[in-house]
Amino acid sequence: MSKIMLVEDDNGLREIYSIRLTAEGYNIVSAGDGEEALAVAVRERPDLIISDVMMPKISGFDMLDILRSTPETKNIKVIMMTALSSEDQRTRGENLGADRYLVKSQVGIEDVVNVVHEILGDRAADGTINTTTPANDPTPMNQNPVVGMNAVPQPPMQPGVPNLPPQPPQPGLGSLDNNLPQM
Repeated sequence: MSKIMLVEDDNGLREIYSIRLTAEGYNIVSAGDGEEALAVAVRERPDLIISDVMMPKISGFDMLDILRSTPETKNIKVIMMTALSSEDQRTRGENLGADRYLVKSQVGIEDVVNVVHEILGDRAADGTINTTTPANDPTPMNQNPVVGMNAVPQPPMQPGVPNLPPQPPQPGLGSLDNNLPQM
């Protein structure tokens, strides 16, 4: 399972992305600012970092510059997400080594999920999850096909837990038919 670090000072946005990417089968770690993100990146070694640009303490751009100049983190894939839509900002992110630069107002969560799959290389061209994962990740990803932009992802199977169909209610244990009027 690939590990993704979310770096976002807005707790609500961080939580939304965390829930959605966890549903895709990713392991999520997070940080609330660039300073914390640098420490977490060295400790956790994520496969991908999704980072805001405008943050307290250390900006996303400064964080990216430090990541790229640190031997332990220089090869981590990075998606910069920001409200800054100017071409100068995009160029700055690309020059610092961002793998993608996304403007928050121009993308939805499903767009971000698709970019994550593309960068990590874990989705086949037909939209299904690859059964082979990147070389640094020996755990198979959720193998359910994704159908369309609004598909509801299925969580990965738990080892040792059977996938049984739901059982009908047992008579006398509060089933609805016990409460129906007799005719």
